[in-house]
Amino acid sequence: MAVSKCTRLNGPLIKQMLDSVDSVLFDCDGVIWRGDQAIPGAPDVINLLKKNGKKVFFVTNNSTKTRKMYADKLALMGFNAAEDEVFGTAYCSAMYLKHVSRLQGKVYLIGSNAMRQELEKVGIQQTGVGPDPISGVQIDWANVPLDPEVKAVVVGFDEHFSYMKLNRALQYLNNPDCLLVGTNTDTRLPLEGGKAVPGTGCILKAVETAAQRQAQTVGKPNHFMYDCVASQFGLDRTRCLMVGDRLDTDILLGSNCGLKTLLTLTGVSTVADAEAHQESGCPKRLGMVPDYYVESIAELLPALQG
Repeated sequence: MAVSKCTRLNGPLIKQMLDSVDSVLFDCDGVIWRGDQAIPGAPDVINLLKKNGKKVFFVTNNSTKTRKMYADKLALMGFNAAEDEVFGTAYCSAMYLKHVSRLQGKVYLIGSNAMRQELEKVGIQQTGVGPDPISGVQIDWANVPLDPEVKAVVVGFDEHFSYMKLNRALQYLNNPDCLLVGTNTDTRLPLEGGKAVPGTGCILKAVETAAQRQAQTVGKPNHFMYDCVASQFGLDRTRCLMVGDRLDTDILLGSNCGLKTLLTLTGVSTVADAEAHQESGCPKRLGMVPDYYVESIAELLPALQG
């Protein structure tokens, strides 16, 4: 479709756009739900897309839930969703280590129980989940006991992140053959009322800084998350739509992978943000300009019901 970027999607253009895609990838928080509440109309949009023959997938940088936990949450909110349609960074990290890195050994995991479960589901053992209290003095820290079977450090969201965990990651990564993998680089997690808390990107940056290494990340905007979906479901990127509320993760993922992109204004980014990127002329920032935007994905309903 020959249209300018950052086009307001409405009227006949909605049906035209939907007819041009076979598969739709949705970010979750800020797009189909906020916290524990579905965005009004979102379950109907998802369910009608499927009824109309579209493939629907859920892609999230949140590493604190397994695929099953997400599928259960979706079902509770009234979404018709299967576990194998959910692609979170806990699962994608496991896929990366198993099928790309072909890891032979254990993982030192700075992350959640959900990440541990997804790793163990594909046969990868881990150490590190939970608190790691500090003791001794600096020379003790530099000689902290290490598991010789650990061949990778994996960093996700970890509410127990500490100086000792950072130190232990550094000691493992002093071995140049030890891999460093991160779930995502989001530095802030926006909350209701304009509040925010530090995101995984802050933890990952600390580990990268200490180890003087750069991590391979698997979450949005890295193309690996799309590759995970495409390899399992045989997607045609020219007939895929990425729907998200963040320009720097969701929309950039779509641009990086050659997908059509739709920004919804129920989450983080604004039209003004997108227009600023468009006017910058900077190639990287232009990748954060969506093809289309809507106030809410509920605006797709009339075209789907018609």
